[in-house]
Amino acid sequence: MAGIARTCLQSTLKIVNSTLGLFGVAMVLYGLWMSRVWQRDMQDSSFDDFDSSAPWFIYTFLSIGVTLCLITCLGHISADCSNGFFLSCYMEIIFVILLLETALAADILLNSEWEKDLPEDPTGRFHDFREFVESNFDFFKWIGIFIILAQGLSMLLAMALRALGPSNESNYDIDDEHPPARLPLISHHLQQPPYVVGEPRFPMKNDAWNTNK
Repeated sequence: MAGIARTCLQSTLKIVNSTLGLFGVAMVLYGLWMSRVWQRDMQDSSFDDFDSSAPWFIYTFLSIGVTLCLITCLGHISADCSNGFFLSCYMEIIFVILLLETALAADILLNSEWEKDLPEDPTGRFHDFREFVESNFDFFKWIGIFIILAQGLSMLLAMALRALGPSNESNYDIDDEHPPARLPLISHHLQQPPYVVGEPRFPMKNDAWNTNK
């Protein structure tokens, strides 16, 4: 039963963890598209028309996407090996991400001038992204809730898998059910030697004694 429960937890953790990976891949693709548009605008216009500051929004988007992809890889490795160290690292990273998301959401909701804390974006993509999110607020709200639920469920599954421990007993169970075939040290069917070594026959002694007598 423990082996079946461990297998189910591993498969479920991989499926839930894949949602973070898909979200990270989407962010990387969107960041690459924004970077391509930024480079095209830089080529079409003169350099003096743009601010010399770096496009931090694009770099931040790409960094978050790559980080989520790496966390997904760590989650899959942890689910496969069921190692306590990897599972603990995975849970700690997910917990830190949840704290950062909670702090960011609280700052946006409570601080009406939160945009002033951010540096100026020379690409203008942050403004476009904000307008796109506001125009599709219900859609992005459900996406955010789904991602937070996936992260919380990943932590619970990792905790349960860590409590079960590694699957070290499975090899012993297989060995007990199917013992390996072993050759006996001494064969039961020994080939008879071409000659027999034994004690001399007593009748021969008797015949020789009678003859001498």
